[in-house]
Amino acid sequence: MRMPRCDQLYLDGGWRLPAKAVAAIPIVSPSTEEVIGSVARGSVLDVDIAVAAARRAFASFSATSPSERSKLLKRILTLLEERFDDLAEAICHEMGSAIAFVRASQVPFGLAHIRAAIEVLEDYSFIKKQGTTAIGREAIGVCGLITPWNWPLYQITAKVSPALAAGCTIVLKPSELSPFSAHLFAQIMHDARTPPGVFNMVTGTGEEVGAALASHADVDMISITGSTRAGVLVAQAAAPTVKRVTQELGGKSPNILLDDADLARVVPLGVAAAFRNVGQSCSAPTRMVVPAKRLSQVEELATTAAAQMTVGDPFDRATVLGPVANLAQFDKVQAMIGLGIAEGAKLVWGGSGRPESLSRGYFVKPTIFSEVRPGMRIAQEEIFGPVLCLVPYEDEHEAIRIANDTVYGLGAHVQSSDLDRARRVAGRIRAGQVHINHPAWDGFAPFGGYKQSGNGREYGVFGLEEYLETKAILGYFPA
Repeated sequence: MRMPRCDQLYLDGGWRLPAKAVAAIPIVSPSTEEVIGSVARGSVLDVDIAVAAARRAFASFSATSPSERSKLLKRILTLLEERFDDLAEAICHEMGSAIAFVRASQVPFGLAHIRAAIEVLEDYSFIKKQGTTAIGREAIGVCGLITPWNWPLYQITAKVSPALAAGCTIVLKPSELSPFSAHLFAQIMHDARTPPGVFNMVTGTGEEVGAALASHADVDMISITGSTRAGVLVAQAAAPTVKRVTQELGGKSPNILLDDADLARVVPLGVAAAFRNVGQSCSAPTRMVVPAKRLSQVEELATTAAAQMTVGDPFDRATVLGPVANLAQFDKVQAMIGLGIAEGAKLVWGGSGRPESLSRGYFVKPTIFSEVRPGMRIAQEEIFGPVLCLVPYEDEHEAIRIANDTVYGLGAHVQSSDLDRARRVAGRIRAGQVHINHPAWDGFAPFGGYKQSGNGREYGVFGLEEYLETKAILGYFPA
């Protein structure tokens, strides 16, 4: 497959060159470190054009019926299914995610958000009766959607799907670091006969395009997935216009292994969860909180699991871990591994540098530190790479304290053979989503954070309602 051309923006129902003739942004392969394309560098002018188109389209699109919007989502879903292979290949090229993982998770979970929005629309009531009062839920308006590079399709559909289901119009700003899948998605939106202006896409940097969207007076809502730093900047830019801001930001998720857990089962699963997508997931459980008396057993099980993870060419179906997605991330992960060693954590697997068999590309050794103290920077800061910290504890109370000892609160895990005990511990963790004993993914379960992990929720009905305003009409129903 040839990668899609990314030299144009999608505005008001068609492809257009940026308003300003400026140098495009190069796209670098994380596997080879070679330039494999470029993406248009949009500007404030392009954001103005996109927002104006979305504003014009809002009046008619917000008045469509849920059935009409469901039909649009079904057309989009069909095209995504037809172009599954192209999307998978694009993600593999742009961010180096292993092809087996892309085909099992990146693309299917992205499609699942469309399916969830369709299902939610089937039963959702936009008007409810409360005595003689009608409680209405209406589309909030023009939505600026800012998505990251680590789950490029998944995060786009997690925002676009509920926005369309609600009747909103959209300006999407995808990551300039993983634009191939975003361009394929925009073409799918066009081929699905999305009305002009309902969906617009402006590529470019966060400093220009993202900031322009966040501060724009005609944008009613901003939804951003990204770092906590980026979320703060977007909220600050949005504040003068008092628009709604929802944020899914950073994390440092704990995985508490209670002393009755089946370690032979849960430790390998915990390592896999921490290293999923090469650790580039905001909810990755990268702090494994383990009973001190069983720490050596956990070390052995964890290193055995990590040793079985093949690092290499992301297009090889045997590869488990491809490279991290870009040079900045590679440098950060290497610096944090070096810091962990300097802080005195016990390195039990991996370490600095590339795997010995790989001389180029942003490849990282899957790394496990043990005897990590809660106050160490590697236990507090989001690394966003395949680095796992084993943090010992003495009793259940201390385990919960360690789990909550972070500025973040996005995800958490609890492992126990006693479900009632696991439920009790899960209830005391300050996080937006807690997993007990590695359950299956639930695309309808609300996802979002406490504390500096953000605000608002995505997925299912909770995601839909983020894009709705509430209106009370008194006297609507006869007495």
